[in-house]
Formats: sequence, structure tokens, C-alpha cells
Amino acid sequence: MRYTQKLTLTALMMAIGTLTSHMLFIPLGIVKVFPVQHFINVLSAVLLGPYYAVAQAFGISLLRNIMGTGSVFAFPGSMIGALLAAYLYKKTKRMELAFAGEVVGTGIIGAIASYPIAALFLGKEAALFGMVPAFLASSFAGAAIGFVLLKIFMKNAGVRLEMSNRL
Repeated sequence: MRYTQKLTLTALMMAIGTLTSHMLFIPLGIVKVFPVQHFINVLSAVLLGPYYAVAQAFGISLLRNIMGTGSVFAFPGSMIGALLAAYLYKKTKRMELAFAGEVVGTGIIGAIASYPIAALFLGKEAALFGMVPAFLASSFAGAAIGFVLLKIFMKNAGVRLEMSNRL
């Protein structure tokens, strides 16, 4: 994929993530669970690579915060998840590891990275135990949808490629 195509697809994913952020979120205490972000993270990790995946995660988080539909916890969670998913996929070319990277990166590492922000700004000492389950549930749901869609896309792409080789 060329640079312009990757940039355009990244911008499209950012637009979808930003536009759906006010419709498809679940408020859980101090965080807003947004499974579409994790779905987009897995797609961009597999289709675009680490730099674009992190860029779209940062862009969506920034735009959501500017629009008031996100929280500061979106930054560490989504960006770490996107980076780990893209890195694992780049090294192994296995979508299962992109899925696992998103869930572990956002659900565990991102939640732990968000804890100091919660303790500093919100004064929540027990926030860690509330954030990990919320981040895990959101990242698992969104990453699973992304994984299933990518499997379908790749299967259909293989069918089309096989048919074109026969002609």
C-alpha cells in the first residue's frame, strides 16, 4: 500500500472513530468504554502498521477529548494497545496476536498506565481495580469484532485472488 493510501485510510478510520464516539460508548465510572476504538486499532494494526496505528489512536483520542466525548484515559489505553497489536502483527503476521496485543496493551498495560492520571487528577486511590475490568471488557469486545472482520476480509481476498489466477 502506498503512502497516500495509508494516510487516507488512517484519516478515514479517525473520522469513523470520532463520529461514532458519541453514539457507541458505555459510561463506567470515571471511564467511557468505547469498543469501536479497539476495533479500529486492530484494523489499523493489521492493515497499516505501527506508526499509523498509533497515529490514528492518538488522533481519535484527541478529537474525542476536544469534542467532549472522551476522557484523558483514552490516550494511554488506545495508543499502547494499538502499538502492541501492530508490533506483534508486524513481527509474526498472525492476526490472533494482533487481537491479543490490543487486549493486553489496552486492557492491562493501558489501564495500569492510566492509574497515575486517575490518582493525580481525580484522587481515586482504588481506580486501578475499576479501570482494568472496564478496559479489558471494552478492548476484548472491540478487538474481537475487528479480528472477525479481518478474518472475513482475508478469506474473501483469498477467494478473489484464487479466482483471478484461474482466469
